[in-house]
Amino acid sequence: MAASEPDFRLGIEEEYLLVDPVTRDLEVDPPASLLDGCEKRMEGRVSPEFMRCQIEVGTPVCGSIAEARRELAWLRTAVSTLAREHDLAIIAASTHPFATWLPQKTTERERYDQLARDIGVPARRLLICAMHVHVGIEDANLRIDLMNQARYFLPHLLALTTSSPFWQGHSTGLKSYRLAVFNEVPRTGMPEPYMGYGEYEQHLNALVQAGVIEDGTKLWWDIRPSARFPTLEMRICDICTRLDDGITVAALYLCLLRMLWRLKRSNVTWRRYKTLLINENRWRAMRYGLDSGLIDFGRMEMIPYAQLLEELLELVREDAEALGCVDEVDHARAILVRRTSADNQLRVYREARDAGATAQEACMRVVDWLIAETMNGV
Repeated sequence: MAASEPDFRLGIEEEYLLVDPVTRDLEVDPPASLLDGCEKRMEGRVSPEFMRCQIEVGTPVCGSIAEARRELAWLRTAVSTLAREHDLAIIAASTHPFATWLPQKTTERERYDQLARDIGVPARRLLICAMHVHVGIEDANLRIDLMNQARYFLPHLLALTTSSPFWQGHSTGLKSYRLAVFNEVPRTGMPEPYMGYGEYEQHLNALVQAGVIEDGTKLWWDIRPSARFPTLEMRICDICTRLDDGITVAALYLCLLRMLWRLKRSNVTWRRYKTLLINENRWRAMRYGLDSGLIDFGRMEMIPYAQLLEELLELVREDAEALGCVDEVDHARAILVRRTSADNQLRVYREARDAGATAQEACMRVVDWLIAETMNGV
């Protein structure tokens, strides 16, 4: 049992794509002055990503969801403003509707160069963006225990965030094609359960000693104990195009961890299901998003997502009240009604095609929608 309540502070990282608002294509080689300007204005809260057409922001450690929202809104606004000054725009989407990966240039940094050498073409195909949420859990063994239990809920959170239905100009049939791309890379996906931090560290050290990786930053699991901070980092989610949707998912993740800690404090543990079963729901969230339900393994039934969401909201009600984020958590119902970015991208595409647009023109309309929607509510 944990001796005291974790601080449950959090930080959020988002990755954006840089696009030319005229061609709507990715900017293959953004000017160095853009990143320089971002680094000066945002003082360590922005960094380049593997591809030059990407840019990553990260909030400082935040004491509440409201603070995290303010920080992230400021970061989105600052990056968007500087991008416009360079005749560019940002989109918060996990894949670009029609851009191809072959022309993209990688960022010239030793870590990225090594990644490209080690992984080859699968690394070059990583034209994908995500949202990562860190939650402070000081006790290392508690981090592992909560990771084991939280795995069950990750597909439920992914379904709320899907924003990658297109790949290279084609509808993929998946709401989160990003994960399909990421699955080609080693050490991704759902982590195994571990007995404690010692067992996790033993397995990590086996890879380090074998010379395969340098440290835990190269375990790219859906959820992982951070190698840099005393946090449990959720990585499964697509980036939400709307800021408020991403804040809702961060709030749900935060509340879920507190709920699991609260149960543990009362000597109750969420049942740990095999990775095989959790991965089935992971696939369903990737493929169908909110549309086709997930499996409730306690009841051994397929349950509509709307019903699962209400049960989830009820589970974390006490925690949302304690953490002061009831409104943000309840906003999940609005996502269910308005649908995710992936659903709306597909809607915009279909409407354009029905109006006589070519496939390329329809994809460009989707980019226009993404540019506008990325700053909605910011």
